[in-house]
Amino acid sequence: MMSERDVLITGLGLVTCFGEGPEAHWSAITSGEAEPRLDSTRFAPYTIHPLPEIDWGRQIPKRGDQRQMETWQRLGTYAAGMALDDAGLKGDEEACARMDMIVSAAGGERDVEVDGAILEAARTREDRGVLVNEKLTTELRPTLFLAQLSNLLAGNISIVHKVTGSSHTFMGEEGSSIAAIQTAAARIRSGQSSHVLVGASFQTEHPDMLLGYDLGGFLEREGWRPLWSRDQGKGGGVVTGSAGVFLVLESRARAEARGQKAYAAIRNVVSGYADRPLGGLTAEITRMLADLELPSGPLLAISGASGAHEATTAERDALSAGGDIAVRGIAALFGHVKEAQFPLAVALAALCIANRSAVPPVETGVETLFDGVPERVLATTIGYHRAEGMALLEPA
Repeated sequence: MMSERDVLITGLGLVTCFGEGPEAHWSAITSGEAEPRLDSTRFAPYTIHPLPEIDWGRQIPKRGDQRQMETWQRLGTYAAGMALDDAGLKGDEEACARMDMIVSAAGGERDVEVDGAILEAARTREDRGVLVNEKLTTELRPTLFLAQLSNLLAGNISIVHKVTGSSHTFMGEEGSSIAAIQTAAARIRSGQSSHVLVGASFQTEHPDMLLGYDLGGFLEREGWRPLWSRDQGKGGGVVTGSAGVFLVLESRARAEARGQKAYAAIRNVVSGYADRPLGGLTAEITRMLADLELPSGPLLAISGASGAHEATTAERDALSAGGDIAVRGIAALFGHVKEAQFPLAVALAALCIANRSAVPPVETGVETLFDGVPERVLATTIGYHRAEGMALLEPA
């Protein structure tokens, strides 16, 4: 039954290795000829899915604004502008002034030159506490620490696009974007918000962004291999990518009042935090599937599986046991984009609903065909080492 507080997706901003915008992405992933776009040389022995060339001025017109942002901030600000454009809200000062914003962000790119200088100096000095204080006071801008502040992304979106309602920034890898979308949807359903800009960005083409994965042993070390078979090779299974993904979520009442067409409606969002050392991940995924009250019959699932062995195996097993579910592992094409992973899965699910068509199998022979029109689409993201979430989308 329809409600004026249904949560509709009225705008999508997408920037990945496949380019910019919903149309470009839909064309790329449904052409039947989509091949991973890879760079295996710059960060060898690790492979990444790199960004294409981007004319930042299309969404960030002032060069001064561009210069004071690192790439992860430009990515998010650019994608946010695209989402506002797509929703017909760009430049609508009244609407943007009342728009709430929820951003998922990490600590930002570190200053690797300062890191290197501290480490080099520490080899010859014993007073390392004094050394660190010296470097922090002389080498860094006073508003930052060694990694940029996570809320700088939201601040830049506010400055560039004039989105000046309430603003929240969540941290915590994939879990932060799951919480961001879940919170945004809950605010609209409760009447606390009428329209929300929500999303994330992740830039992997920076040494420190790969360091966390590497220290945990999560990165694949044998180039690129198909997502669902990475547990058979060397390394941790994760191949990263860069992306900026933002969504405009809007109440049905507001979208219909201004005649805005929606891609899809978010029926429900669920999240979890399994005790993985005790082997509870598969059970937690099964619990979330039950909480979503999935429809009977065939179901299409856009999976944000990262390739990390434990998480990806648990998701594959739970979905296989969950019924007639045709799974599409999008990280095989886009790479694992961390904070942007759940927004990307939700965005691609929305495109399937809007186009009344399923994404073809990403890995032929492993992923099953989906016949007919996907009336509801499941979007999943099981964090590479913590947090898990799902959303069920349906036609608006």
